[in-house]
Amino acid sequence: MRSLPLPLALTARLTPVAVLACAGWAMSSGPLTETQDTAAKDTQKTQSEKSSGPSSTAVSKTYSAAPAPCTGVTTKTVTALVPGAKTAGKEIPSTDTALRRTCSWNALKGFDYRWLDVSFEITDSDEAARSSYKERIGEKSGGGAVPGLGDAAYSVVNLTTQDKQQTREGIVIAQVSNALVIVNYNGSDFETRKAPSTDEINKGAIKAAKEVVAALQNGKKS
Repeated sequence: MRSLPLPLALTARLTPVAVLACAGWAMSSGPLTETQDTAAKDTQKTQSEKSSGPSSTAVSKTYSAAPAPCTGVTTKTVTALVPGAKTAGKEIPSTDTALRRTCSWNALKGFDYRWLDVSFEITDSDEAARSSYKERIGEKSGGGAVPGLGDAAYSVVNLTTQDKQQTREGIVIAQVSNALVIVNYNGSDFETRKAPSTDEINKGAIKAAKEVVAALQNGKKS
């Protein structure tokens, strides 16, 4: 898997009160008395503001936790995209499974190798998800939008060659409310040393992404 994932600051207002130690005549003089009265009023206002406190409304999140990723893609699709793979998939260990979960399928059938990863990433808000989405697609040029998938979706396909062996990789990134769905699908032919076509890889990645997004939207919400 190559691939993803925000806090608030509360500023307290403090009104300084100047305490002057002077002779008795200074305590009773007009300007000083006025200053003390103003300071006292400011102090009362500050205390009132502290007691009432700023209104803090928790950000509403559509998704509070990442769903099980290995059930996000149907058995039929896994069999079609990754021939020979165990359809149950293998979940990749995560440091925080509430926020990020990934499932992987890979298999070599004959000389054809295929790999599929699907991930869910949960952010603190829709805005955080949008920001992460924009940042990620900005790093992956050459792709295009995928209409009708989540709130926004993008796909890109790249070809790499190592030791004369080609590998073609398709990535789909979708934002769905405060969640991100990321699909990585790639393949190689070790007999011809060629890669599958761009069309095959792109369509496969988008097909998997549509199922994963649907699984997220139809699953349990917070």
